[in-house]
Amino acid sequence: MAAVAAAPFVACGRKTERRIGGGFVDDGGARGHRLRDRVPAAAPRRTERVPLVIVGGGIAGLCAAWRLRRRGHTDFVLLELEDEPGGNARSGVNEVTSYPWAAHYVPVPDARATHVRELFEELGVLRDGVWDPRMLVTQPRERIFRWGRWHEGFEAALVRTPADRDEFRRFADEVAGMRATGAFTIPSSLGVRPSPLDGVSMARWMDDRGYRSPELRWYVDYACRDDYGAALAETSAWAGIHYFASRAPDGETSGPLTWPEGNGWITRRLMERVGEHVRTGAPVHRVERAGTGLRVLAGDTEYRTDAVVWAAPSFLAPYVVEGAPAVRFDYSPWITANLTLDRWPEEHGFEPAWDNVIHGSPSLGYVSATHQTHAFRPERTVWTYYHALSGHSAAEARALLLRRGWAEWKEAILAELETAHPDIRACVSRVDVMRMGHAMVRPTPGFLADPARQALARAPGPVFYAHSDVSGLSLFEEAQDRGIAAADRALAWLGRPA
Repeated sequence: MAAVAAAPFVACGRKTERRIGGGFVDDGGARGHRLRDRVPAAAPRRTERVPLVIVGGGIAGLCAAWRLRRRGHTDFVLLELEDEPGGNARSGVNEVTSYPWAAHYVPVPDARATHVRELFEELGVLRDGVWDPRMLVTQPRERIFRWGRWHEGFEAALVRTPADRDEFRRFADEVAGMRATGAFTIPSSLGVRPSPLDGVSMARWMDDRGYRSPELRWYVDYACRDDYGAALAETSAWAGIHYFASRAPDGETSGPLTWPEGNGWITRRLMERVGEHVRTGAPVHRVERAGTGLRVLAGDTEYRTDAVVWAAPSFLAPYVVEGAPAVRFDYSPWITANLTLDRWPEEHGFEPAWDNVIHGSPSLGYVSATHQTHAFRPERTVWTYYHALSGHSAAEARALLLRRGWAEWKEAILAELETAHPDIRACVSRVDVMRMGHAMVRPTPGFLADPARQALARAPGPVFYAHSDVSGLSLFEEAQDRGIAAADRALAWLGRPA
């Protein structure tokens, strides 16, 4: 959709019949703003010598550390700005269940995604070529609310006319042709090459190809908001097609893989392997040349090192890293909320699904953290609600993100969910909200050929850039791929090739 509707951001003024607790969850913004504002840091009180420093404890940094350990290298540290590692793969827990704060699944990787499969084999997710069924989404997988009721799967609620059916079929055929070129892969480094598709938006491409069905356009817009936090007009056509062409068609694979805490499960497993190297609450405020090596300042410590893997978001690098290439990436702001329900809303028809979408809503719906119980439906549950602030410029969306108080966001979320669950206010006891100003990079038109992005990918060292935004796609597989590649290049720089 072209813009975020105003209604979800305006408190309706209705008084709830029960007290609902909650508040904002710390998203590390204050520490990041100190870097942005170049607030002087205290002089270091100690010096530590280490051959390699990883900056950033999201999936890219953790996978870089995992790669180093797999190659027998243990002389490094990982510095993370926040008090908990994971980045977009963070999670939380309460007395009901664990739950995600951002990324909540990984598509079942095909044979080409060797590093993903290697990790999942080590974690026991994949054994002798068989995926652990407990980690595959159980049915019902997804449902959509429209016309006053829930529909299992998207097609039943979207294909209304023969014209809709024809356009959905033609779009699927075009996607299949794109898939067959081998240029749309996960991770993208396996097949990406220059493409004229990157020069136009997904909206323009659909216009040019004669896709007029509002149902198809809503569906593709939803997909772009889901993976990129960007509307059709904000998304490169290459990226819009990548969403569909990089994945196996529905019915050809099971999945996706998920856990109650989403990708936080992967973070926990990685921390079990590399946690001894991780130092949290350690914002890096300067990386600069020092003789033949580098000087990394973080908190009260000065690290003398030979190489740095920069796995923090790339937009921070010019504020911190001496000589870092300037980048002008767009990042999508997001609201994520975890709602604790003391009882389930009254349902008529379908059982609650894992992924639940309200048609026409500016949000992306919610996932149920207790869906994977594989037994019976528990009395209490947690729903994770996702809302990408697409349709605004990133700066406008971030201002909106900060301007609204918790009570306004809580009211907006409940008012939206009330459309599908009239008794939601009688069910919810707590709403915790996380604001993410730079949740994910937006693959805007031209991102693929962007010289700044390519400069980061080819940086010769001793600083190697590893964040998923170097790919232009905020996906687990891209973060892992960039982290591993940067770790290998850093080892080569140190004279210790894998």
